Amino acid sequence: MPILSPFRRVPHDTIGALYGAIVAQARRPAFYLDYGVPDTVNGRFDMIVLHAALLVRRLAAEPPPARKLGQELFDRFCRDMDHNLREMGVGDLAVPKEMQRIAGAFYGRAKAYEAALAEADDAALASALARNVQGVADPQAATRLATYVRMTVRHLTDLDGTALARGELTFPDPEAV
Repeated sequence: MPILSPFRRVPHDTIGALYGAIVAQARRPAFYLDYGVPDTVNGRFDMIVLHAALLVRRLAAEPPPARKLGQELFDRFCRDMDHNLREMGVGDLAVPKEMQRIAGAFYGRAKAYEAALAEADDAALASALARNVQGVADPQAATRLATYVRMTVRHLTDLDGTALARGELTFPDPEAV
């Protein structure tokens, strides 16, 4: 082992790891094949927003140093959306307006999910998911997605905050619902 190797470690990219896990989960085929989520740019966007909003919600329960990760995660989401807009050919002058729309969509959905999760039953959550993610009123698919979201909330609650701060994030298997 070279003498300098301990000083050449690449720092662990916590936000990159968390955001990567969110995107990987949002891309799981089960959501598009079994949950009624449209396999479109908008459908994929909504699945990223859903998972990011759930993690930001979870991080808000942590003490201040880890709580800050929620804002950093949102900032990473915005950089990714900005990059994707440019990749899709949106012009430089239109990107800021689109980013305002995307940020508004994120916070609007997060607020709707938070309110729905506060309800005892899944009717409000299924309705919010049908409206925001699925874009259609398929009660069976919306109910299944609501069950998955509740399972994800419980799973995220059980995750160790220190592990999250290291970028260690897992999600439940959507095929198990």
